[in-house]
Amino acid sequence: MTPACVVLDAMGVIFAAADDVEELLIPFVASVNGAADARQIRSAYLEASLGAISADEFWARVGLSPAVEDDYLTTHTLVHDVMPFLQTAKAAGVPVWCLSNDVARWSAKLRAKFGLDRLLSGAVISSDVRSRKPDAAIYRRLLEACGEAPADIVFVDDRQKNVQAARALGIASIEFDAETGFRDLAARIFGTDRGGS
Repeated sequence: MTPACVVLDAMGVIFAAADDVEELLIPFVASVNGAADARQIRSAYLEASLGAISADEFWARVGLSPAVEDDYLTTHTLVHDVMPFLQTAKAAGVPVWCLSNDVARWSAKLRAKFGLDRLLSGAVISSDVRSRKPDAAIYRRLLEACGEAPADIVFVDDRQKNVQAARALGIASIEFDAETGFRDLAARIFGTDRGGS
């Protein structure tokens, strides 16, 4: 049966970098002569993604101006076939939400940059709600935001611990497989292969 709502993780599901801090952020900061200590960058990012410091404060913590932010965001790319999947969901009348551990300003800029806002019904971002997956609180905020019962949602994430946390709350969850990607996911959720080209 087609779910009432689909929820996608951002990094590793919508966006290609599964660990954006290690794969993109730390190398970027180093490339523009910011902090060289990876632990310092990780710590500042964790605080920013929990809403404890702002995006501007994050850049200051790593020795950079916020002016570099848009250059950093250009390092992100979409997972292959995510756009056809989102279009399939829209055509089927199934709302798709994003649930992400991220800095809200960065997430909003990325959604706008790639034209995701026209295909997503909404997004719950950790820095806005001050909770990160796999904490139960962020899933509860998602349920409040989308207005659906846990059993009526399908949640997709590439990290097993996040999938397990959602399942513990009664949310049907799928661990994303980058190898089979969205074609397999569309078949599982919509009974079609229209999610892929």
